Amino acid sequence: MTAGATPGGVLTFGETMGLFRDPQPGMLALSRSVQLGMGGAESNVAIALKRLGTPVTWVGRVGRDSLGDLIQRELAAEGVNAIITVDEDAPTGLMIKERRMATATRVWYYRAGSAGSRLEPSDIPADVIRQASLLHVTGITPALSESAAQATRHAMSLARDAGVLVSSDLNYRSRLWNAEAARQSYRDLIALADIVFAGEDEAEIAVGRADSVAETARLLGELGPRQVIIKLGDRGCFALVDGVSYDQVAFTVTVEDTVGAGDGFVAGYLSEVHRGSPVTLRLQTAVSVGAFACTVAGDWEGMPLRSELGLLAATEPVIR
Repeated sequence: MTAGATPGGVLTFGETMGLFRDPQPGMLALSRSVQLGMGGAESNVAIALKRLGTPVTWVGRVGRDSLGDLIQRELAAEGVNAIITVDEDAPTGLMIKERRMATATRVWYYRAGSAGSRLEPSDIPADVIRQASLLHVTGITPALSESAAQATRHAMSLARDAGVLVSSDLNYRSRLWNAEAARQSYRDLIALADIVFAGEDEAEIAVGRADSVAETARLLGELGPRQVIIKLGDRGCFALVDGVSYDQVAFTVTVEDTVGAGDGFVAGYLSEVHRGSPVTLRLQTAVSVGAFACTVAGDWEGMPLRSELGLLAATEPVIR
């Protein structure tokens, strides 16, 4: 893969896994065929950013196996600049998705001892950080292992020292750690970030229960970030940016699969940050990309091209 970051682009890193899923709702135990793919919060963001025209680099580890090969091929096909360490001693992680009902998806992870969990500070060269305009991390990576947690703190500290904007999505995963274990790590990430994304439940882990979304955002902002965005799902989002509050409603779409919607939301916002767009446009693009992600089964397959963003407001079902 390529050896350096795209200058002036977004840099992100984390674990991407192979993915087995049944595209049809029902019990996975009764399925006679599944689809093979890949997924990971940070690579989902990277693909969405690239489709929106934002230069992006993803850093990570995969095993020397067919799932690792798949991940490398998919990222290359999507035009994501990837800096990948192939681990000779650990396998690529795996997740399995069961769409038990059209409105409910269950996910199982097989990532203990995986190549991705062995990410360490030396996997992220300092020059890669310094070439970027924005570093994006998630709260998933520090939950994978102590070395991955060190890599996250190392990258964020390097970015801050180099004057690179830092973004963090809390992205809580209860199968990796409990809320008590996540709390201090989240507070550390938030303090090092300029932009923070969180769902209401994730924010509560970091700052406790608040009387309102606005109060939650204020409490997060007191920890350091100047831009706090609370993801509210089908209710849109609330943002507190440089002391100014913003509300953004969501688009109504026919939902096929909500997995990846939050990653699409983050990518939409960050793409507009990279373009220097005003806050209102950042939020509009965020909810647009998040909505697109819900319309297709898969973690990243539904992410839109920038030229497609207007389709959500189209009145004709067929465009000729």
